[in-house]
Amino acid sequence: MKLIRSIFELKKKKAGIRTIKMILHRDHYQTMNLKKISRIKNRYGLETVIRRRSKHRSIAKGGLDHKAVPNLVNRKFDVKRTDQVYSTDITYLNYGQGQRAYLSAVKDLGSKEIVHFNMSKNIHMELATEGLDGLFKRLTLKKRRHLIVHSDQGSHYTTKGFRDKLGKYSIIQSMSRRGNCLDNAPIESFFGHLKDEVELKNCMKYPDLISRVRKYIDYYNNNRPQWGLKRRTPAECRRSLN
Repeated sequence: MKLIRSIFELKKKKAGIRTIKMILHRDHYQTMNLKKISRIKNRYGLETVIRRRSKHRSIAKGGLDHKAVPNLVNRKFDVKRTDQVYSTDITYLNYGQGQRAYLSAVKDLGSKEIVHFNMSKNIHMELATEGLDGLFKRLTLKKRRHLIVHSDQGSHYTTKGFRDKLGKYSIIQSMSRRGNCLDNAPIESFFGHLKDEVELKNCMKYPDLISRVRKYIDYYNNNRPQWGLKRRTPAECRRSLN
């Protein structure tokens, strides 16, 4: 009970039974089934705080420069290889005293790894495309031609600039149906974990916020096991798939 409570408190009361089981196994060399962990949590009132779905959504703007494309991914998130499907989106991060910044991130659905991110104080249109050249250039032409980049129908992704960026590298574009946030659940899940597990409001300055987000993404990729990856980290998964 003491060990489970310490993990629960360390995770700021946001750890579910699967997360606790993985940490028990990886960090404390303890094997415990999910039912037992659930019974202990219930017995001692360790109630997990559930994330609320974000109401912040970017809706596609009309006009000739904006165009939606079909939902090719269609919630088929169980990808067996790396660099086949990327999920991308933008979220806001509140920090300091009423300040706000924006984070754009790209997640590989094969390894569940965050393969690219960038931040800005303003939600300008280039936020979704900055740094993508470096991300795509590391892939072979054959891989790029089979890669799908999936997003919602936000204006950053329907714009001609984003479409042209993918077209430059022969990359296939896919979009969620309008108003269906679950169609892009993988990247939304990452954003939720980031906001749950990192204290952002005590970052008083923007550079401090960038540093904290960068450290969390490094932790997420290299040290945070995931149940869906058979309790491996994204980095461990990528090594096993390559």
